[in-house]
Formats: sequence, C-alpha cells, structure tokens
Amino acid sequence: MSDVHSLYIDGAWVEGATRLTNTSPSDTSDVIGEFAQASVEQVGQAIQAARRGAREWAASELETRYRILMAIGDELIARKDELGRLLSREEGKPLAEGAGEVYRSGQFFHYYAAEVLRQIDERVASVRPGIEIDTRREPVGVVGIISPWNFPMATAVWKIAPALAFGNAVIFKPANLVPASAWALTEIISRQALPAGTFNLLMGSGSSVGDALIASPEVDAVSFTGSLEVGRRVAAATAGNLVKCQLEMGSKNALIVADDADLDLAVEAAFAGAYSGTGQKCTASSRLIVTEAVHDAFVEKLVARLREARVGHALDAGTQIGPVVDARQLESNLAWIERGKADGATLAFGGERLSAETEGYYLAPTLFVDTRNDMAINREEVFGPIACVIKVRDYEEALATLNDTRYGLTAGIITDSLHLASDFKARAETGCVMVNLATAGTDYHVPFGGRKDSSFGPREQGRYAREFYTVVKTCYVKAH
Repeated sequence: MSDVHSLYIDGAWVEGATRLTNTSPSDTSDVIGEFAQASVEQVGQAIQAARRGAREWAASELETRYRILMAIGDELIARKDELGRLLSREEGKPLAEGAGEVYRSGQFFHYYAAEVLRQIDERVASVRPGIEIDTRREPVGVVGIISPWNFPMATAVWKIAPALAFGNAVIFKPANLVPASAWALTEIISRQALPAGTFNLLMGSGSSVGDALIASPEVDAVSFTGSLEVGRRVAAATAGNLVKCQLEMGSKNALIVADDADLDLAVEAAFAGAYSGTGQKCTASSRLIVTEAVHDAFVEKLVARLREARVGHALDAGTQIGPVVDARQLESNLAWIERGKADGATLAFGGERLSAETEGYYLAPTLFVDTRNDMAINREEVFGPIACVIKVRDYEEALATLNDTRYGLTAGIITDSLHLASDFKARAETGCVMVNLATAGTDYHVPFGGRKDSSFGPREQGRYAREFYTVVKTCYVKAH
C-alpha cells in the first residue's frame, strides 16, 4: 500500500480535509499508512453523487450486476492471504482469522451475485374479475453503511454486497481504527464498471462523518453495526427523517454446559467463543453457565487450555490470541477486570497486561469464577478476552440465567441430550442458537441478527437481506 490513502467519491479518488495515521496494535511502531478524513462538506458531495449513481445502477442489466459482484468476490478470494495479512496487521486478529475473514467476504459477493439472478417478482390473483396484480421489489436508493472495527471487511461486505446486488448506491463509512481494510476493498470495487457515484468511501470520525450521514434526509437507508449507545443515536436520527434503519448492536452471549456435556467439546467451544478474535466479537460467549455437577471439572480443563494458549503478534504463525485493538480498549478491559474483582468474582486465570517483543496491546486471556449473573461484568458488553463462569444447579436455572439479560444475539449449549437441545432451541431468547458449537461463527447464506437490545430492523445476510435493501411495489392492471 502507498503511504497516503484517499477518499473515493463519485468515481474518483480525492483528498480529505485531514489525515489519520493508522498503526498496528501488535506493534505500535508499525505505521500502516496515512488515511484521508472526510469533511462534512464531502459527505454532502458523496450523497449527491450516490443519488445520481443510484438511478443509473438501478437501471443496470442483471447480468452486469452479476458479473461485477462475481469479479469482486473472485479477487477477494484470490488475494485472501495478502489482504488477510493487512487485516490482521491493523486489527490484531491472528493471520488465519484474517485470511478467513477475507475469504468469507469473497463468498458474500459470490452469494449475492447469485441473488441478483434470483430476483423474481410475484403474480397474485385479484379478488376482482379482469384485474391482474404483480408485486415487485425495487432498490431502496442510497444506503449509508457504517461498519465496526472488529470485522473490518466481513461486516462491511455483508452489507455492501446485498446493497449493490439489489441495485442501490452505497456510501461506506468504516470504523476509523481499521481504514486500511476498507480502503483495500474500495480499491477493488473502484476497478469495476460501476456508474460513478454508485460506491463511495468516506473515512472519518463518527462524530462528524457518521453523524452527517445519519442525519441526512437524502439517504434512504442506514445499516449500522456497533454499540448500543451509538445504535440508539442512529435510530433517533434516522427516525426524524423517516429513513429506514437496520441496527446490530451489543450482546452478552452465554454458553450453557449441561450435566451430560462432553467436557472436551465444551472447553473448545468456550475457548473459541470467548477468546478467538481476542474476544472482540459480538457473538462472543462471555458468560459460561455451568451446572454444578460438572462445574469444577470444566473450570479445571478450561484453565489448562488457557495456560496453553499463545498470545502474541497477529502476524506470528503460532499466535492464537492477538492484541486488543487499541490502548483505549486495553484500558477498558483492565478496568473491567478490576471491577470484577471488586464485585467479588474470583480470578481463576489471567487478568494482567502482557509484554511481548514488540510494544502492543496484549492482555492475558482472563477467566473469572464465583460470579453471579447480576454482577456488572455479566450485564454489560466487555469486548475483550474475558469470560465469567456462573455456577447453576441445573438446566432450568441455566436457561433462566441465560435469558436474564437485555441482549439477545447468540446462545449456545453443550449437551448430548436431544431433549435439552430441542428445548433450548425453543426457549433461548436469542436470534441465533448453537448446539454443541461455539457461539461465534455463522454462515453467510442464512439470516443473522438478534432480539431485545441486540438488533433492530430486518435481519442481515441470506435472502432476508432483501427486506432491508428493497422496497415493495404492488401493481394493478385491468385489461381493456
């Protein structure tokens, strides 16, 4: 990558008002590049460009859209190692996870390329004689996409790909912590034959660029992934203009370990769910609800697993847990650890900042035991490699504890019982349910989203994405 990276507005690379230096959380001396920061005026320019581009793109032939989305997906998959390295370098997740995220991003484009050709309208019989009715879906128009830093490419792509597939123009505002992945994705898209203005990249802070985007009445829809606090602001701003919004926000997911659980499987599911991606996942299982019959054995095995885990530079081949994303997140995690201890939780493992060969934001994977569900550390989203064990009597108490939260994104159970698995699928108050799997890890062709304060608006991914990125038109025709 070159040292300076521009904005992309109306089919051209343009300078921003200021620049931001992007550094690696694995090595703070590793400068990835300088990235342009958009002004509020440039937000307005991008919106006007998108309105022009949306009209032309909506009228494009389906084969054109299909070929463009396939080409983007092909290039992402072909360059997964190169771009995965860049992603890991700026976000901090291990190399394998970075490459996997880029590969998955390519799959999203391939999936929605196929969806382009599955856009089939419906003919409906009228209750009145001599009248024909058909219902069709049309693009919603200009879509503002605000993506988070923890999945710099995948979360953005699972919004961008369907938006383009269904004929919309996109204004993409990535998180300012991870501009390099967003810029690399935009560079690939910029080489495709999209009408000018169809895709725009606005890098900048949420308080300026993001707020200007969500406050505009000329944006037709906003898809946001981030914190609950900011999600509420997005909802309030878009509601004032009657703009459609889709929100994926906080979580406090739980994994139940039942009496009959395979403990080796349970430990691996807990480790993958709570500590992969340095615990910086909205699907992370930060609450481990364990029945008393297996509690001690599970804790012993999980602590042994954590002792073996290698924390290190994201680009080192042997790293299993990378650094947290920045100094602010590290400070927040350490503060939560102190809060947990002050509230009476017992530190079973970790809890301290680690040193490495390079100066980075390393934190030992942390496990608390003797915790209660009413403790602050079990109520609020922490977003770090920190998990809390909650001991319960039995499955019924475990399920009640799992549901006792204002969030409802994912939930998991480890059990050999078909009865418990079926009951859990029916009664877990979440949008996604996992049986004998980690709570983190979803497929790209099925709906994703939560309940309660975790999500608002139509589901993301799969065919359900069309509910957000299209509007329905009902057409009546009477033949003469």
